[in-house]
Amino acid sequence: MGISKVLVVNRGEIAVRVIRSLQELGIGAVAVYSEADKDSRHVQLADESYLIGPSLATKSYLNAKKLVEVARKANVEAVHPGYGFLAENGTFAAMCEDAGLIFIGPTPENMKLAGDKLMARQTVGNANLPIIPGNIEGFLNLEEARKVCDRLGYPLMLKASAGGGGRGIRVLTDDACLCEEFGMAAAEARSAFGDPTLYVEKFIQRPRHIEVQILGDGKGGAVHLNERNCSVQRRHQKLIEEAPSPGLSNSVRRAIHETAVQIAKIFQYRNAGTIEFLLDGEDNFYFMELNARIQVEHPVTEMITGVDLIKAQLAIASSGEIGIEQDAIPVWGHAIECRINAEDPDFDFAPCPGKVEEYRSPGGFGVRFDTHLFQGYDIPVYYDSLLGKLITWGPTRKDALRTMERALKELTIEPVQTTAPFLGEVLREESFVSGGYRLDLVERMLASRENDDG
Repeated sequence: MGISKVLVVNRGEIAVRVIRSLQELGIGAVAVYSEADKDSRHVQLADESYLIGPSLATKSYLNAKKLVEVARKANVEAVHPGYGFLAENGTFAAMCEDAGLIFIGPTPENMKLAGDKLMARQTVGNANLPIIPGNIEGFLNLEEARKVCDRLGYPLMLKASAGGGGRGIRVLTDDACLCEEFGMAAAEARSAFGDPTLYVEKFIQRPRHIEVQILGDGKGGAVHLNERNCSVQRRHQKLIEEAPSPGLSNSVRRAIHETAVQIAKIFQYRNAGTIEFLLDGEDNFYFMELNARIQVEHPVTEMITGVDLIKAQLAIASSGEIGIEQDAIPVWGHAIECRINAEDPDFDFAPCPGKVEEYRSPGGFGVRFDTHLFQGYDIPVYYDSLLGKLITWGPTRKDALRTMERALKELTIEPVQTTAPFLGEVLREESFVSGGYRLDLVERMLASRENDDG
């Protein structure tokens, strides 16, 4: 079935990204917007646009019923969810399919399995694939949790079964810490995800966070598009990603790719997704989770493979076939992505909304800036602080790194405070330059900064 018109139910840089790929394919792009986004760039670029409600996301971008109504009104054949908002909401995906719309993403069943971290762990573990040691049944009360934690031994990670996006994760050092954190963690899980079920995993000291981009046909077929290193994080939120990952032996890299494809096939995964792993100090790797959506950091994969992942999503949704053979997916050079957020690193990364009075985008060979910014744009207070993703490519990691340092210096977003200067510091940190950095990199840098200030 061909697709001639698509409703993009998102905002910001990802809506701009999707609209551009649609228009390159000659497919009509329909945007939605809240009152706060009436002058936003994705609205300007779309072929049609519809107001869906007030500024608050709960009354606009999260209003599933209204979005389906707009899809019918606009006479589209398909819906692209982007990431965030309703992108991993199985109920919304099912509503679209019930309305006769193609959902450009995974199936509702995929989302249900991926969204239940415990069920996903059980599925992968039952296939004799590596999962992080921990419990595979959730608990709802402190006494159950204490028994499990005593059996596993500290340190542990306390997580929400229905969690995601790094939210609600807590490190447990001992029984007293568990007693202190359990009630707050359960309340946070109930509030954020509607489910207070918690579980624990062994805390892996100083791991690396490696993820594999996959495409699946929903019928047991899948391919991978290499891996990304996402170990530069603050409070479980990614700041810098790169592909391929430095510091992996060929045997470990190959094993991670093969395991990711196996997991995608077991899940009968459809469309684009990401299999995430943690690697310990001995290069043992463990399945962490499946993200059932296009990822924020997908451009670094595009830059090294030459595959437009949005167009790949559309092809799978339209034909039911992946359309790319594993042996035909190349890897060229190296790519790095810096997430440019409207945040002030000197004040605990506090959000910094405001009007962009001066804006200049970097350019040159190997530079890409995915953004919805323009001069005069008023950054709203209602949504995520991501302003754009600066991506650089080079024949080698060293080339990509040098280009990124130059591009960050060229980028001008005034007078808004952004994370760009801090990310430049990360790029110059010794362990990042060497490629040997781990998940504690930013934490160590901030601790060192506090000690210097003290």
